[in-house]
Formats: sequence, C-alpha cells, structure tokens
Amino acid sequence: MEQRSEYVLEMLHISKAFPGVQALNDVTLKVRPASVHAVMGENGAGKSTLMKCLFGIYNRDSGEIIHNGAPVHYSGTLDAIKDHIAMIHQELHPEPHLSVMENIWLGRLPVKGITVDFKKVERDTSELLGRLKVNLNPHTIVKTLSVSHIQSIEIAKAVSFGAEVIIMDEPTSSLTAEEVDRLFELIRELQATGVSIIYISHKIDEIKRIADEVTIMRDGHTVGNWPINDISEDMIISKMVGRDLTNRFPPRNHVPGEVYMRVEEYSSIHDNSFQNVSFELRAGEILGIGGLIGAQRTELIESIFGLRAIKSGRLSLGGKTVKINSPRDAMANEIALLTEDRKGQGLFSVLSVAENIYIASYKKLAKFFGYINSQQCNVIAKRQVEHLSIKTPSLRTPVNSLSGGNQQKTLIARWLETEPIVLLLDEPTRGIDVGAKYEIYKIIENLAREGKCVIFISSEMPELIGMADRVMVMCEGRKTGELTGDEITEENILKLATKFMV
Repeated sequence: MEQRSEYVLEMLHISKAFPGVQALNDVTLKVRPASVHAVMGENGAGKSTLMKCLFGIYNRDSGEIIHNGAPVHYSGTLDAIKDHIAMIHQELHPEPHLSVMENIWLGRLPVKGITVDFKKVERDTSELLGRLKVNLNPHTIVKTLSVSHIQSIEIAKAVSFGAEVIIMDEPTSSLTAEEVDRLFELIRELQATGVSIIYISHKIDEIKRIADEVTIMRDGHTVGNWPINDISEDMIISKMVGRDLTNRFPPRNHVPGEVYMRVEEYSSIHDNSFQNVSFELRAGEILGIGGLIGAQRTELIESIFGLRAIKSGRLSLGGKTVKINSPRDAMANEIALLTEDRKGQGLFSVLSVAENIYIASYKKLAKFFGYINSQQCNVIAKRQVEHLSIKTPSLRTPVNSLSGGNQQKTLIARWLETEPIVLLLDEPTRGIDVGAKYEIYKIIENLAREGKCVIFISSEMPELIGMADRVMVMCEGRKTGELTGDEITEENILKLATKFMV
C-alpha cells in the first residue's frame, strides 16, 4: 500500500528577487492534509510574494515546490488550478451582472447541442452549494449579494475545480463578525472533505480560532512554524516584528485642552441614518467612536467633512459657527478625513508616493497661471516621508506597490501637509499588521500631543480602549452614551453598541 505523504504541499527554500529587493530568501512552508495553515507576518514580510510563487503568478528564482509528494512547476495560474491549487484574493472581482451559477462555471459552461445546458448548470450549482451548506439561489445576480456571499461563490468555484489546497488572502477584511463565523463554518466543511487551507491574516484572534498551525515570516525569511496551541498571542507579535512589544499602544503623553469643536443635533437627510447626534471635541484630545456595523459612524464623520448632506444641526469650530457643504469647505476650515476605504476612496493608485502626498495641497503650491513647482513638491513629499518613516524605494514609486501600512502613512502625510486642526480617522489601522499599527498609533499620539483634535473610529475595541481619552458609542444612527477613564471597557462599549437592538 502506498504511504501517504505527511504534507499535501511543501515549499522548500524558496527565493525570489525583484530589482533592488530580495522579496523571499530561503523560505519554507509545509502544509498538512485537511488542515488550516496560517501564514503571518508584517506587511512586506513576503507572504503575498510566496503565494504568487505557489500559484504560478511569479516564477521562483530557486527552491522547490512539492505537491502530493511530486515536484511541480507552474508556469501560470491555469497550471496551478489544473493541479488542484486555488487562490481567493483579498480583492474579489466577480462578474457582477451574471448569476451565481454563471460566475462559478464561467468558461466551463456545459453545452447541449449548440446552446448552454442551463438545467445542468443549475443542477450542478445546487449540488455544489448544498454540499458546502451555502444557502444561495443559483439564479441570483451577483451584484445584489454581500461580500460574504461573493466570497462563498469564489470558494465554491475553487471546490468545483477539485481544489485540494485553497489559499485565502485576508478573507475577513471586509466581513462582519457574523459573516466571519459563517466563513469559519465553511472552512470547517472544507476541512472535513480533505481540503487544506492556507490562511493569510493579520488578525491574531482569528488565527487562534481557526488555524491548526502557523508559519511566521519576517523580512522575506521564515521565522518558524508552530502548532497554534503552542504559541501565544504575545509570542506571535514578537516573532512577527522581531522585538518584544511590551505595550501594544504608545504611552499617553498628551493632555486635552479647551473644547474646540461642537457638533449639535446633527441629523442626516436620510431617516435611516444618524439622527440628533451631539458631542464635543477638545484640542489635544483623541475621541474614539465605537459601534457595530450599521451604527452610522462613517456617515456621521463624512457629513462633518461635507461628503454627506444633513437635514439639521450645527457645527462650531473655536466658538464660531461654520457651514460645511463640501470637502472644499471642510479643508478651508482645517478639517481632514482619512477614509475607511483606503484603496477605493483614498489612494490614487496609478500615481507615485510623492504625488499622493502633495495632491491635496495643489492650491497652495500653485503659483503663476496655476503652474506647480515640481521641486517644491518633492521637498514636501520628502519631508513627510522622513517625518512618518514611510518605507518606499523612492518618491517616484507607485503608491500601490507599498505595503498597507506605508500606504496608510502616505495618506496621513497627505492630510498633515494641509495643516489641519481636526483629523477624522475612519478605521485607520484596518488591513495592516501589528507592527505598522503601532507606528500609526504613535503618529496619532503625536498629533494629540501637538494639540490636534482627533476623532478615531475603530471596530476593534482594544484600539478604542488603548488609544481614546473618551469613547462615544453609537447604535443604529443614535448616540447611546460616552465613556471615560475606567468606564472604557469592552463590556460597556458592547452594551451601548447594542442598546437599541431587539
């Protein structure tokens, strides 16, 4: 009887270099059958590059990939898929105007005579979704579905190819807590059928819940591999960043001053959005805003920045009532907004790091006949890159090639150059690793120390507890309370965040 290999997949001594950058150096990853194997590391550690070498997107420079005991080399993604390796990317790109079943079988639709056999497509789709316990109608148009359901379709597509190994890259970055639970149930279903999952995530609590083993990478190297029960959260952080983080948050050395901003009875023009919200913000204060998905926190601060219209309410800055009908008005009143959707609404991905930094300051940089002094622009960009320790090969580097943490710092640099007094930060650490998070926290602390007014929205309660002087909590568009000092606990935040829910 043939002995089954201990590993379904082995990546041995993998190296990959790009011009001027050694992305991977002697990396090893071994995945057991029917297991969830987490891969962790800071942004730029090499996780995505390693997966692209596995999936045939990049050719490795050296090393060996062994699948089911046999060496393999994939010259493209189709080779990997044919050999039962699938990858679900963080950014999902379905065909939105097609149905669920068409998305799953696109390019492989069975024909009967000269037409597509849609009855067979429907039958096969229902059987596949039923096997995975995914409750979706095969005929539903994909653009009407949630991110969670679209992700389930991508998983079903991978299974339809007979995938034995499925790579999931940051699969929960846009999911609610309930949707995460649903995904984990689906992963367990896959495991039960013998499928192995390579699970890439920055979220340590998720890794501890779902993974069997974890491989940690740092600076293109493998730090090590551990059974998940043999490594603590603090050890994971230490291995990822290469140093002990005795504190996840920087010490608070700022002291809030006088009230600078007042928001009074702010109500959206939409009845199902925020209503009658009032709060104050002091100079040198970090005000956290907590709440669950749908609490209308983002909608509230976007209205303060002039992105959304209000039905009623009053905003005052420094004791003076102001009217903000557009982002231009907000910027004129020294307000800046770091959006939640970094890629969709924040970055100009085709532009360089320098251009992304000074693009919001064109008005003050424009001289005669609107011409911009490029030398002055580069001086500004260089100053901010050095000030915020943005890791980039050069100012001309396309911003989309930077790690998530450095992209976020680039956006912060853009707004700091406008010299704001009030900074509205919406989920500023979403999708970045623990080391980069700490750097963002230090930037926020320094802003408060300089006397800036900071509003900090976060769905991670430890962040609110660790960073905020006060926490305002919202539920279904209404303010449910404020917490200060020892009152700021997960239990109290959650209690206020669910106050109006049945």
